[in-house]
Amino acid sequence: MARADTGAKIRTKDQGGWAETVKVVVQALLIALVVRTLLFQPFNIPSGSLVPTLLVGDYLFVSKYTYGYSTHSMPFSPPIFSGRIWGAEPKRGDIAVFKLPKDNTTDYIKRVMGLPGDKIQVVDGIVQINGKAVERRRVEDYQTTDAYGRPLRVPQYDETLPNGVTHRIIERDGDRGYWDNTYVYTVPPGHYFMMGDNRDNSTDSRDEASVGFVPFENFVGRAEIIFFSIDESASAWQVWQWPWTVRWGRIFNPIR
Repeated sequence: MARADTGAKIRTKDQGGWAETVKVVVQALLIALVVRTLLFQPFNIPSGSLVPTLLVGDYLFVSKYTYGYSTHSMPFSPPIFSGRIWGAEPKRGDIAVFKLPKDNTTDYIKRVMGLPGDKIQVVDGIVQINGKAVERRRVEDYQTTDAYGRPLRVPQYDETLPNGVTHRIIERDGDRGYWDNTYVYTVPPGHYFMMGDNRDNSTDSRDEASVGFVPFENFVGRAEIIFFSIDESASAWQVWQWPWTVRWGRIFNPIR
């Protein structure tokens, strides 16, 4: 009887241990889902459209609560409601993640340049907002590479938006790039005009066939902070190379 009782107790203990483990795992997954859906979502930068602000290989957190919530705040964008709840409008100069309006699936990240009702135009590389040129100041050239990987220095500017937000931009092709002279775009109500800081290497709202105006509902969140950064030629999983490939100076940098 003693042996039977002991065996029964052992089985009960094992079963309880497995149940507790499953419970902890489920709770952890639920917490992660809530955090990802309501608070912060991690993203990584796969292209150079926001150079010099964001580099290929940057990993960042996006705040989901900043602009409120839409179906695109949820994983896989389930069509459970329309519009936004607890919405706060994006500010000019914000760097935001949004779902590409053409498919409502692809994540894009750009800077908010035009608000609803604005008239936006680019003339000789200088952005015009409601008929007034945005101030920009030439600073030191930016060191990058050309299409063949050769070192290249390109013009870099401090650009100051009408609300006082200042950020860096680069002009790889000077002021004669393909999108450096445009017609006037009138931003529709409830939409925003998005641009990259790498003005000659960014598919953004200037290209209406590919991106165009972005509905407020498509915003996912605002980029807040870089939590990890690694050279674009390296792989994050190769931890033994981190001392040389991680960009330590970019980690925990706020995004402006």
